[in-house]
Amino acid sequence: MAASAVPFPRLTLVLGGARSGKSAYAERLAESQPGTCVYLATAEAGDEEMAARIARHRARRGPRWRTVEEPLALAEALHEHARADGAVLVDCLTLWLANLMTAGLDPEIEGEGLVEACAGLAGPVVLVANEVGLGIVPDNELAREFRDAAGRLNQRVAAAAARVALLAAGLPLILKDEATA
Repeated sequence: MAASAVPFPRLTLVLGGARSGKSAYAERLAESQPGTCVYLATAEAGDEEMAARIARHRARRGPRWRTVEEPLALAEALHEHARADGAVLVDCLTLWLANLMTAGLDPEIEGEGLVEACAGLAGPVVLVANEVGLGIVPDNELAREFRDAAGRLNQRVAAAAARVALLAAGLPLILKDEATA
């Protein structure tokens, strides 16, 4: 089913593993809306590999896109950039979570603030997140803490979202769709 064939909800969550196609799918969803698309990037280029990854993502997007880099203050950036005449794509919540934890911020408090912010936005938002809880149990406390925080954040955002898609091998599986219910 084409992204524009169904009503577009105010909040969509796109989940998937690494290289599952979630970012490209989320970009197509945002581009199905009229107007300018805002790409809220949470990644920071800490090394050459990440810089190359960011460059590939940026090159894939066309002239309708405006990129805003925001590694921490996501709720505030959403309030600033969400508009009725365009869509906002946040890529990705998992990197945002890592940024929060690295900065010593409480992921539970920040996650709740994000969900509250999303409830009152002026236009549609697509949030991208990694599903990191499907593998083995990490062997260290920090990695287990991150995995658990990511799972709780994804659950909280999924509960608030009208549509949730899980991507595997580039194919979306719609887990929740209140937009057409």
